[in-house]
Amino acid sequence: MDYGGWYDIDTPERDFRATVKVSFTAAMGPPGGGRNSITNRYIRHFNVIYIEPYSDNSLSSIFCNVMEWLYRSNQKFPFSAGIEKMKENIVNSTIQIYN
Repeated sequence: MDYGGWYDIDTPERDFRATVKVSFTAAMGPPGGGRNSITNRYIRHFNVIYIEPYSDNSLSSIFCNVMEWLYRSNQKFPFSAGIEKMKENIVNSTIQIYN
């Protein structure tokens, strides 16, 4: 990234492969649980954006609305009323699994 490309070590000529008009995008979770920290030397190439984790109430509200949209938009194979009533339990159970 610092030098505008890489040397192709898989060829006998070891040609320099320039990168032109390339944008790098990366994402990562916080260090821990098998994830390593990255060095300042590498991170200087990126704009770091942090998003505060959502509260359980916010997640529930968001995904209940998504489920409601799913129920209403599926006209060809509509969900039964019993399934639609389980919306909040499905969302809250999913949130608990991933917490």
